[in-house]
Amino acid sequence: MRTRFWHYHSRFDAVETVTRHAMNQPPFKAREGRVMNFLGVAIDPRVFPPALEPMTGKIEAAPMPNNWHADLAEWGAAFRAVDLSGPRFTMIELGCGWGCWMTNLGVIARRTGKSVHVIGVEGDAGHIEMAKQSLAENGFAESEWTLVTGIAAGRSGTALFPTQDQPGGSWGLEPRFDAGEEEAQNLVASGRYVALPMIALGDIAAAEPRIDLVHIDIQGGEVGVVEACMEVLVEKVAYVLIGTHSRQIEGRLFDLMIAAGWELDMERPAFLDINHPVPMISVDGVQGWRNPRLF
Repeated sequence: MRTRFWHYHSRFDAVETVTRHAMNQPPFKAREGRVMNFLGVAIDPRVFPPALEPMTGKIEAAPMPNNWHADLAEWGAAFRAVDLSGPRFTMIELGCGWGCWMTNLGVIARRTGKSVHVIGVEGDAGHIEMAKQSLAENGFAESEWTLVTGIAAGRSGTALFPTQDQPGGSWGLEPRFDAGEEEAQNLVASGRYVALPMIALGDIAAAEPRIDLVHIDIQGGEVGVVEACMEVLVEKVAYVLIGTHSRQIEGRLFDLMIAAGWELDMERPAFLDINHPVPMISVDGVQGWRNPRLF
């Protein structure tokens, strides 16, 4: 049966791209206490226990058309960015969580003979520790990655980020940018939020002459970052992969990116649950944009 995850549009063959990278690897074995994905990446089940604990000690099949983490549209577009990169693959993952895209894309880039530098920005300190563990466990030297605790934003400043007792308990935590001074002090004093630096993309990318991929999954803040950072995106970034969190956001991104000369390379709209007075997103959308000026 062709599920809804097959319904994407792309300028390239996503099935061939994912299949090629899944097969282009040395043999690997299952590992006790870990899930091995289709690329040979070892994943700690505590990243997402409901899906991963039953798979512990097993090897996961390729996502045709999806797995517990992402679908063919997102995997394909991410791998496409690696394919389009030169001898050095550099990426930034905004909202990096446990370092999923940093780890997986770094692994396939190394496997194709490229040097690697992967950069992640994340607000949850527990998730930062997960990302460090994932990168180290999958063979990355500290010189190959940079992790920054903060909130990806269109400008510098300070914002509030919610706390949680158990890392991995929620992957959809949303920062607060609008709290007044008194409210912010009360929220931090309650222990429910921490104050973190807002980190502009231009600051993150300052040391890099070229970024092969920026992956953006920041719970509804996509438009603000893209709009505020368009100059650095156009100048330095070859490919942008965005997880979208509403149809309204998707339309605004179309306007912004097309007006700035980007080419839509992959698109799957967000899935809606319409059994509510206001339709709700059930699955985030995917947009992959290619910068023709850098090719």
